[in-house]
Amino acid sequence: MLFLYWIWIGLTTLLWINPEPKPVFKNGEAALKEFIRQSIVYPDFSKRNCIQGTITVSFKLDHKGNIFASKVQKGFGIDLDDEALRVTKLTSGKWIVPAGYDTTTAVILPINFTLQNYNCESRSREEINQSINAYRSEQNLNDAIVNFYQNKEKGNYKPEEEQTINQLKAELGYDDEFIAQKLKQAQTKLKQGDKESACKDLTFIHNLGSDKADKLIEQNCH
Repeated sequence: MLFLYWIWIGLTTLLWINPEPKPVFKNGEAALKEFIRQSIVYPDFSKRNCIQGTITVSFKLDHKGNIFASKVQKGFGIDLDDEALRVTKLTSGKWIVPAGYDTTTAVILPINFTLQNYNCESRSREEINQSINAYRSEQNLNDAIVNFYQNKEKGNYKPEEEQTINQLKAELGYDDEFIAQKLKQAQTKLKQGDKESACKDLTFIHNLGSDKADKLIEQNCH
């Protein structure tokens, strides 16, 4: 079955701390909504755990419409925050800034992530909150896996530990299907011109002990 997800963003609540003058996204707010909808890649952890909600990003614009000082103002502290910040940065250079605009003004952009057709209705709020709380623990397990393969690449590792690492990978669902999906996400980001995030994904694949991303790393990440 093909699963789909939808991302709705509350552009009607796009805020500027100072009222005038206001920059606008090229071709208007409807174009901004569509740009973000097409650009977003729903993060793995949040998608697997049915985590949805609004992430608020703040940023500033220079006179050329480039974004700087972007940050998550309010989020969950998980990968959903990272994706909201990433797609916000992709809008850099696509803003029309009026003469005399105060570049110290903060623009506030709330992005509401919503999953559909992922059977999320069966997940309770308590289960979702537990998943959010477990995110940091999963990151620690990720670090253990990455450190093992980085050390293995240097020839500085204990072979007897590899079985434990393989068990961790299985526990976290890091199988061939996961790697294929992660690779597809990285390719999407490369097409968007986002080498930084794409190379992060590709390097993560490599650090899982897989060579599936090595060619793309060689072509794009050096």
